[in-house]
Amino acid sequence: MIRSENSLPVIRGACGHDCPDTCTWLVEVNAGRAERLYGDPDHPFTRGTLCGKVNHYLERVYHPDRVLYPLKRVGPKGVGQFIRTTWEEALSAIAERWKSIMAESGAEAILPYSSAGNQGLIQMASLDRRLFGLLGCSQLERAICGEVAREGAVATQGNGYGIDPEEMVHSRYIILWGTNTIVTNMHLWPVLLEARARGAKIVVIDPIRTRTAEQADWHLAPRPGSDAALALAMMHVLIRDQLVDLDYVSRYSQGYEQLSVRVRDYAPAAMASVTGISAEEIEQLAREYGTTQPSVIRPLLGLEHHHNGAMTYRTLTCLPILTGAWRHRGGGFYRSSGSLQCSTLNMRGLVMPQHNRQGVRTLNMRDLGNDLCSQELSPPIRSLCVYNANPVVSVPNQQRIMEGLRREDLFTVVHDLFITETARFADYVLPATSQIECLDLVTAWGHHYLSLNRPAIEPVGESVSNTEFFRRLAGALGRTEPWLFDSDEQLIRTALDSRHPWLEGITYERLCRDGYVRFHHDRDWRPFVEGGFGTPSGRARLYSEELKRCGHDPLPWSGDIRQAPPGQLQLITGKTLFYLNSSYAHVERHRHREGELFLEMHADDLLQRDLRHGQLVNVSNQLGSVVARCRKSDRVRPGVVWMPFGGFGDARNNACSVNAVTPEEPTDWGGGSGFYDAFVDVVAVGATDGGQSG
Repeated sequence: MIRSENSLPVIRGACGHDCPDTCTWLVEVNAGRAERLYGDPDHPFTRGTLCGKVNHYLERVYHPDRVLYPLKRVGPKGVGQFIRTTWEEALSAIAERWKSIMAESGAEAILPYSSAGNQGLIQMASLDRRLFGLLGCSQLERAICGEVAREGAVATQGNGYGIDPEEMVHSRYIILWGTNTIVTNMHLWPVLLEARARGAKIVVIDPIRTRTAEQADWHLAPRPGSDAALALAMMHVLIRDQLVDLDYVSRYSQGYEQLSVRVRDYAPAAMASVTGISAEEIEQLAREYGTTQPSVIRPLLGLEHHHNGAMTYRTLTCLPILTGAWRHRGGGFYRSSGSLQCSTLNMRGLVMPQHNRQGVRTLNMRDLGNDLCSQELSPPIRSLCVYNANPVVSVPNQQRIMEGLRREDLFTVVHDLFITETARFADYVLPATSQIECLDLVTAWGHHYLSLNRPAIEPVGESVSNTEFFRRLAGALGRTEPWLFDSDEQLIRTALDSRHPWLEGITYERLCRDGYVRFHHDRDWRPFVEGGFGTPSGRARLYSEELKRCGHDPLPWSGDIRQAPPGQLQLITGKTLFYLNSSYAHVERHRHREGELFLEMHADDLLQRDLRHGQLVNVSNQLGSVVARCRKSDRVRPGVVWMPFGGFGDARNNACSVNAVTPEEPTDWGGGSGFYDAFVDVVAVGATDGGQSG
C-alpha cells in the first residue's frame, strides 16, 4: 500500500467522467474518510494535474445535498418532494410494478436509460446490459455523442482508429478541428506545446474563437456546418497543385479518380461564400497542410452535431489519405481511442448478448421526449429506469422530455448521487456511489492507458454502485441466473480475459499493483502506415459502394448545410471549465466560478436587435425558451450566438439549459442529433417573442 508523507493510506483510482483525458488520481484516507484527492504525478498523461472540476471532487462526495438513502415521491412530479424509505421497500415496489407491466404490456414497455455519467467500463455497461437484455426490455441506442463521428470515419477507414495522441509530439502541422483542447482535453495541450517547441504549427478551425484558438498560431472561423465544404476545397487544391501522395493513394485507397472529379466543383473561390473563409486562406491552409509532414488532424465531437455530421467526418478522414500523412510518425488523424481500447477487451463476455431476447425494439436516446409522449409507440413506455444520466439537461428538446416525465402513468426510477433535474420527476430515487466508492476498470478515449479504480472509502450512507443496484434489482425480480450476480472483480477479470496481444500480461493483479498500464504496442505505432484499413479490401474508401447501397452519396460532399431563417441566429454551445453537463452545477464553488447562464453575441447582432451588453434576453424558438444574460463578444461571428452547455442554476429551475431550444432531429447517419443546427430568436426579457416561448 502507498502511504502519503503524513503516513496516510493512499488509494489509486481513475476519473470516471466522460472526458478524453481519463486522469488517474490518488486519494489519501484518514480513518475511513477521504482527506485529499489529487492527480497521479507518475502517470504519463495525467502528469499530476486534474481539471478545475475534479480538483475539488471531494466536495461532491461529501456534499450535504447528496442522496444517501432511498427516496419515495410524495408530491407532484417535477416538484421534488420525497420521503425516506428502505432499499427493501423500494426494490419490492419496483419489482412488483415491473412484473405487472411485463405481464400486461411486455418487457418492451420498460426503457433503461443511461449514458456516460460514469464512464468506467464495469459501472457503465455490464450487469445492466445483461439484466435488461435477458428481460427483453427496450434497447437504447446510445448514439448522441461519438457514434456519428465514428460512423463517418468508418465509412472511409473501415474503423474509427487514429494515432496514439502522445505521438502528436512528432507532428509538425497540427489542425485542431472543432475542438477546444485547453478546456475539454487539457492534458493533450502540453503534448502539442512540446510539438510546437520542436517546430510544429498549431491551426484551430472553429466557428468560435475559443481559448485554444487564442493560443494557436492560426485560427480560421468557418460558418457552422460548413467544415466538409472547407475540407473539399482543400482537396481541390491538393489535387490541382499535385500535392497528393499518389503512391500511397494508389496502393492503399480506392476511388481517387471519382474523388478528383467531385472536388472540381469545390474551388476555394466558390467555397469562400459557403464557408465564410476567404479563398486566399483556404489556399494557404491546403498548401501548408499538403507540404508539411507529419501532419495530423485532431477533431472532437462538435462537428458531428450538425445534420451533415457523419459526412463531415467521412470527408475529413479522406485528407490524410490524400497526403499520405499516415506514413509518418505523428501523422494522420485522431479523434478517439475508445473503440480501439474496447476492441482489445472481452466486451462480449462482459455484456453477454447471447442471452438477450431476440427481436426487441431499439429506441434512440435522442428521441426520449417524443417517445415518452408518443400515442403511436406500441407498447408505450410505461416505466423508465435512469442511471448514469440526467436527460432533462443533457438531451435535446428539453420541454418535450419534461412533458413526458410528468405523465402520471409513467413509473420512473432514478439511480443517482443527487436530486437532478430528471430525478425530480422520479417515483423512486436510489442513492448511487461516487467514483471513489466503487471498483471499476476505466478505459480511455483520449490516450492508450487502461486504469483500475479502487474504492478508497466505503459507500457513503446507503449508496450502492450501479452494478450492486442491478444485482439487487435482479434478486428482487426473482432472477436466479448466476451471471446476473457476478462481482465487480469477476466482471473486470472477464473483460481482461482476451487474447488480444495488446493485453498480454495485463491482469487484475497487475492493475491492483500498478494502478494503470499502457497497452502493449510499439511507441511508434502507425495504424495505417502500409494500408491495412478496416475495410474488406484493406483499402481506404475515397469512393464507397457501401454508402451508395445505403442511399448516401458514395463520395465526400458538403452535405446539408443548414442556414438560419431570416431574423434568427444560429446557436452553438460548448463545454465550460467547471461544469460537466449538469454535474457540479450544485456545488457552490463551481456555481460561483461559472456564474449565471449567458449568451455571447456579436456587436452587429446586438445592434440590429437594439440589445445591449449585460441585458437579460429571452432565447427562444418553436421548442421552448431560456433566459440568459447577454454578452457582447468578438469570439463569435455575426449570425452566430454561443451559450454554455450544462445545468446552470439549480435543479428546481428545470428550463435552465440550452437544450430548452435544441432540436433532436437526426443526423445524416450514425443515429446522432443535429442540435448545433438550432436557430433562435433573441429579444429583451419583457419584449414580445412571437409566442414561441415554451
